[in-house]
Amino acid sequence: MKLPSFALAIPAWAWLFAFFVAPVALVVWFSFGYKPGIFGTHANDVLSFDRYAEALSPTFFATFQNTLWVGVVGTLICLAISIPFAYWLAFKAPVSRRGILLAMVMIPFWTNFLVRTIGWQIILAPSGVLSEALQSIGALDEPLEILFTRTAVLIGVVYNYLPLMILPMFVAFDRVALPMREASKDLGAGRWSTLFNVTLPLAKPGIVVGILLVYIPLMGDYITATVLGGAKGNMAGQMVANQFQTAQNWALGSAMAVVLVLTILTTVAIAALISWLAAWPLRANQKLVLGDKS
Repeated sequence: MKLPSFALAIPAWAWLFAFFVAPVALVVWFSFGYKPGIFGTHANDVLSFDRYAEALSPTFFATFQNTLWVGVVGTLICLAISIPFAYWLAFKAPVSRRGILLAMVMIPFWTNFLVRTIGWQIILAPSGVLSEALQSIGALDEPLEILFTRTAVLIGVVYNYLPLMILPMFVAFDRVALPMREASKDLGAGRWSTLFNVTLPLAKPGIVVGILLVYIPLMGDYITATVLGGAKGNMAGQMVANQFQTAQNWALGSAMAVVLVLTILTTVAIAALISWLAAWPLRANQKLVLGDKS
């Protein structure tokens, strides 16, 4: 008997349902409940939106704002670093050395996430290597006071997630055919015109993938905020983890998690809309009209 074509996707759909759809649905269900006493974690015999009102209260809303700021700025910094580096790696670096250069990018990423973050805690400490080096050259008159601030969290997330931006962007640039770039130059386009009108549009899928791979996990990161941020660098992921692990209030933690997911989806949708509107005049100018209408 011949199986239908969609049968090959059944294992993938089953995995997606078991480990994504079902857990997310459970979190949404918990978010409508409440904490039943000091020793309980959750109860759903009475459903309400009270946990969402509590999650969006001024006490927690400031943390969501801080998370959004760190997520957007951190992603933009990763993008600004990755585009020239991936371009150089794909077009300028010797082919024989690209494997080594890619390994230098990825090997730190394969190191334990917590170990890498604690390493930055040691570097950014007032008595750390960076502080002593800046004081020794006269750049600072007193110890560096950057640890346990939002800036320290930003440094940590950029370092931790930068390889996720570089790798897909390098693959996208590497797939841009050399004849396309040479044809652009033969038709009179300069380097910058070729970059913006040929190379970047052809590499757009890799750029989009890199942005999503960085922004989505960055928004939910709580290890970096815990190790480097302290009270001043608190992020929503850390706040959700505290509700589940410390306060044992699964209902409020679930509501915060749902708000965080909605925030991520909303910002991604807004960014996609802005990108589409910004590219609309360019698409209109690139339309090819055959024949003479007159």
